[in-house]
Amino acid sequence: MLGLQKKWLYLIILSIVWGSSFILIKKSLIGLTPLQLGSLRTLFAAAFLLALGFKHLKTIPKDKWKWIAISGFLGTFIPAFCFAFAETEIDSAVVSVLNSTVPIIALLLGVFIFGIGFTRNQLIGVIVGLVGSLLLIWSGATLNPNQNYWYSLLVVVASFCYGMNVNIIKKHLQDISALGIAVGNFIVLVIPAFIVLTFSGFFEQDILANDDVMTSLGYLVILAIVGTGVAKVLFNKLVQISTPVFATSVTYMIPIVALFWGLLDGEQFGLSQIGAACLIIFGVYLANRKSPKKTFI
Repeated sequence: MLGLQKKWLYLIILSIVWGSSFILIKKSLIGLTPLQLGSLRTLFAAAFLLALGFKHLKTIPKDKWKWIAISGFLGTFIPAFCFAFAETEIDSAVVSVLNSTVPIIALLLGVFIFGIGFTRNQLIGVIVGLVGSLLLIWSGATLNPNQNYWYSLLVVVASFCYGMNVNIIKKHLQDISALGIAVGNFIVLVIPAFIVLTFSGFFEQDILANDDVMTSLGYLVILAIVGTGVAKVLFNKLVQISTPVFATSVTYMIPIVALFWGLLDGEQFGLSQIGAACLIIFGVYLANRKSPKKTFI
């Protein structure tokens, strides 16, 4: 019973934290480029996690470092840049809804790559969710003709990365502490992130003299420490104490929080988009619903 309560507590906290991350990304982009945001987000989170749990590195077996590295790039590095570039063209609320396809993608990856069976409900859920995603992109492009909805493909790439990562953690990193995985991830990412930051032109700016950059850095510190560092540890733990499907169910509630922040910030979200968003969430619900009948491929 305690374990059940703990996993739901983690799920709720993560939905609030990650639901708020999309508006923080948007605010950070006022004074930073997507490359600067993605690299600085990684570096700030790395500094926080290393200060918190450097000693946990010695608990990682040598043969697990390959999976730690892959998990770091798929679960943090690539999505950080995908979301940053996506939000230069698409409203943060829409990006958050598209991100709710993660459980569906995780299910598909589990079937085709990890050989996990699927149920009829899951197949229907996948179809409904994908239809909802296409409708959301179409309705968003109609409502906001000035926005380039081809950038929504970057959110799909990020969702694919998350879906792969959650299966990797469950299958290959189950016996390593959640903090150990997170610290290991960011040790691997420090050098690539610093290289990207160097070529982004960040060090050529007069940072202290630019109010937009300083304000954006404030938002970014919150995003990196809470939205990446703390959330990463909580999510790793959630995957370990539950299932990949349950863990990715956090994306059910993320859009609700993100929509709230988006509307407060003046973003437009029409009835057609709300309908498409509901269709995606319903598809994810079906994909997670238990069914006694199972099909294998």
